[in-house]
Amino acid sequence: MARNPKDSPEARLLAGLLALTLDPGLAGPLLKHLGELVIWNKAYNLTAVRDPAEMVTRHLLDSLTLLPFVSGRVLDVGSGAGLPGLPLAIAKPELHVTLLDANGKKARFLRHAQRQLGLGNVEVVEERAEKYKPATPYKGVISRAFASLREFLEATASLAAPDGQWLAMKGKLDPAELAAVPPGFKVMQTPRLNVPGLAEDRHLVICSLSPQPTALSPAVP
Repeated sequence: MARNPKDSPEARLLAGLLALTLDPGLAGPLLKHLGELVIWNKAYNLTAVRDPAEMVTRHLLDSLTLLPFVSGRVLDVGSGAGLPGLPLAIAKPELHVTLLDANGKKARFLRHAQRQLGLGNVEVVEERAEKYKPATPYKGVISRAFASLREFLEATASLAAPDGQWLAMKGKLDPAELAAVPPGFKVMQTPRLNVPGLAEDRHLVICSLSPQPTALSPAVP
């Protein structure tokens, strides 16, 4: 059955950009990224979502909901198909985005996409999060599909600056998962992410380092 033109990937993306109050001019490079993703997904199995229009909603628009929460240097851990890192880099050129993935095939796709899109603000690193040692820590460390919150924080504990944040994209919030954050971390906020066209729960879990208690000076007699 032919798709309704009003529900084409292009129409979905434009409607979503307007709903997110973003520049419709972003549709061009975002659709270029989508086209590369569709082609490479056939051989590399980058995502279980196969329909391009669904990719717009579940991948591109979902990623773009993170824009208000990121600035400066950010690290996309387990980037896979470049999500959310590539859409964020496209929409916010002042970001410096590092895409981190240990899978060789996924890293090859990320390097290809970076070249095709001409993104000078994107760096691709093929390495496990636990072994990655950047020269400078990041302001934001992002996870979109990186196991549990506890595993994410433990694997990336050394990658954010002391005043940085960890941003974990989740569906429904699990109180037990939130309560299991490792010692030294605290959950700061859990805002809802409103993805245009997606009738499912999406949340962002924002974590930071817990402040260390200040040692009291001994009383002067």
